[in-house]
Formats: sequence, C-alpha cells, structure tokens
Amino acid sequence: MSTQPSAGARLKKLINGPKILPLHAVYDGFSCRLIEKFGYQAGFLSGAAMSEANLGKPDVGLMGMEENLTISRRLAASCGLTLLADCDTGYGNAVTVYHMTQQFEAAGVGGLMLEDQVWPKRCGHMKGKSVVSAEEYLEKLKAAVAARKDPDFVIKARTDSFTTHGLDEAIMRLNLYTEAGADFLLADALATEEDIKTVVKNVSKPLCVNMGFAIRKRSTTELLSARRLEDLGVKAVMYGRMLSASAIQGMTNALNALAETADLPKVKEREDLLVSFEELNDLMGLPAINALEQQFVTRK
Repeated sequence: MSTQPSAGARLKKLINGPKILPLHAVYDGFSCRLIEKFGYQAGFLSGAAMSEANLGKPDVGLMGMEENLTISRRLAASCGLTLLADCDTGYGNAVTVYHMTQQFEAAGVGGLMLEDQVWPKRCGHMKGKSVVSAEEYLEKLKAAVAARKDPDFVIKARTDSFTTHGLDEAIMRLNLYTEAGADFLLADALATEEDIKTVVKNVSKPLCVNMGFAIRKRSTTELLSARRLEDLGVKAVMYGRMLSASAIQGMTNALNALAETADLPKVKEREDLLVSFEELNDLMGLPAINALEQQFVTRK
C-alpha cells in the first residue's frame, strides 16, 4: 500500500495551512503545467474556463458531467498539482451527486465544489442567477459527504445566494452547509471587503474568496490582495479568470502582430509574444519522455 497522503489529504492540509492558499483556475495542460512551474501546489479546475476553452461556449450550464470528468481526470494525471474540481450543481439530484462524487474522487482530484444555483447554472459573476432552496441543496451536499471513500476528500460548499437574497441568507446557508459536513466554503460574488470580513467572522469552516476581476469595468467583488485577504482570515483565494483572460490576450497580441507585418520571422523575434519551441517542449515534459526512451526503447 502507498504511504503517500491522498489527494484529499494534501488539499485539506493546504487549505488549513498557516498561509492563504492561492487557487488559479486551470483548464488545460498549458495552464496546469505553468502554475506548477511557478511553484503553486494546487489549482482549481474551473468549469467556466473548461467550457469556454473546450466547447467554445460560455459558462451557462452547457458542459455535462462526463465532459467535465474526462478533462479533470486527464489534467489530474498530467501534473503534480492537487486539484479541486468544479462540479457545478451536481448534474441532477442527490443520487446523481452521490455517483458523481465517487467518480471525481476516483479521477484523482483532491475535492470538489458543489453550488446551490438552479440548473442550468450561470457563472457566479453573471447576471440572471437564481438559487434552489437550502433544503434541496442540503440533500445533494449530504449525498456528496456520504459518497466519498476517503474522509479527507474535500467537499466545498458554494452559495450564490448573496446576489439573490443578501448577506444574512448567504451566512445562514453556509452554516447549514457546514452542519451537513462541508469542509470548505465559498459565498460567491460578495461585493465588498466588509462583506468578506463579516462572512469570515460568522462561519466556522475555512472560507475561500473568488477574485473574479474585470479590466474595463468594476469587478463584482472588490479586488483585494492575497495578503489582505489573509489578514481578514480568508483561507484560500481563487483567481477565476486570470489565466484564461491572459491567454486570450496573448494570442490576440500575436495574431495582431502577424496581421500587421504579414511576416512570421519578424513576429518570431518578439520574445514578448512567443515562447520558443524548446521552452514549450520543456514545459510539456519532453526531457522526461526522452529519458524514458533512453531507458526502455531499443534503438535499431
């Protein structure tokens, strides 16, 4: 038997550690490999970014469980990160959630997030959200807690009720979700620092805050530094849009440069636009593949 801690145990240790846990929203091999290269130990498998990058569709409930599960399994196996899966509203009722939880645990992630929106859900920072009753969500949450085989597998409860019902309702729900067995909490789209401070003071489990930024307009949540969030007692911060937004901007910049010059050699000289072929291969782990070939493949 392996003596290594489970993915759930690793994630739980990071969440309860002395420092705030940064969780970048990853969605493909590039993003997973990059944040690992930069020294991060964990990541959040963003359902929004996976839907956008793989389906070319917005985060409005168009991606199903099997698509999410397949991507999550592949990415968990592709890197050394401990990953938290985004399981939306659970893709059905409590029985579905029970099955889903066991499938995602077997996929190698360290935990999952389950939210209390009506299905089809919407990105937490979009307009037009609505939530189910706390009682309906609690059925799903209790099923997820009961389904896990590893007691350290993290169940993260997310409420979107701040936007629809206000701060008191969000706190009430988070406390109900804690009593039902949630290990980790998120009240999405809180507006201000004072809102965050109030939630931290009124819940007993580790709180995560989503820094869902906007560049050209006011962000839904007041943007705070990780250090400030840590001072407030927040245990983890999600950067839900940074990697996907910067990837799109980077590709846009390179395409604009090529359109302006119609000369790939000139674009290739722009180190601010493109990584080299060698850098890309190193990031993807080609040296390790080459070493395996030397060890196992017979050369003729």
